[in-house]
Amino acid sequence: MLELISLMVLALVLGFKHSYDSDHLIAVSNMLRKVDSVKSSIKIGLSWAIGHMLTATIITITLFIFKESFLNYVFNFEKIVGIMLIALGILSMKEFFSLHSHSHSHKGIVHSHPHIHLKKNQDKKHLHVHMFGIGIVHGLASNDELLILLTASLAITSLAGLIAALGFFSIGVVLGMAFFAVVFSYPLVKLHSEKIYKFVSFGTGSMGIIYGTLMLFALI
Repeated sequence: MLELISLMVLALVLGFKHSYDSDHLIAVSNMLRKVDSVKSSIKIGLSWAIGHMLTATIITITLFIFKESFLNYVFNFEKIVGIMLIALGILSMKEFFSLHSHSHSHKGIVHSHPHIHLKKNQDKKHLHVHMFGIGIVHGLASNDELLILLTASLAITSLAGLIAALGFFSIGVVLGMAFFAVVFSYPLVKLHSEKIYKFVSFGTGSMGIIYGTLMLFALI
């Protein structure tokens, strides 16, 4: 019994750690910069985690049963993730460069300040759908890694054991992403600064483009 508990705790820890893969954080941060509250960021992170673990669980169980990574013969999901990161990065960079000016008068002098409008509250439903979709793609790309991780680290040999481990692993992924969502979004929500939003858009966008390109050309 103690050994079983230890294995499930390890699965939980592995799931928490897995949520912090570089491509996960870069993709999620490109979307989290749009949130208007810490609560919203947790919900959006949860949407990603559900999408990720839905496909990852289905495919990991399938691979465990058939003992063959047939999906990677059809699609190279690592390259698909790379393309996705580049696309997300471009969208973030587009907002970074979307500067415009409003003129106003101050002590009789008319002048203008270039700025961007924050669009964090525009469409929360779309954010959840987008994050769910991003999670699905990440889940597809994690199939081999997840199977090796659980079978090697936990020495799982039965389907029941794999399903139980995947359950605790999934909880770890949810907790890990929820924690990241809070840490990432808290300063943005509290400071509510267009300058900071612009800086974050540039940072997440450039990281998405660079890391996605490296993945696309198999340089990492």
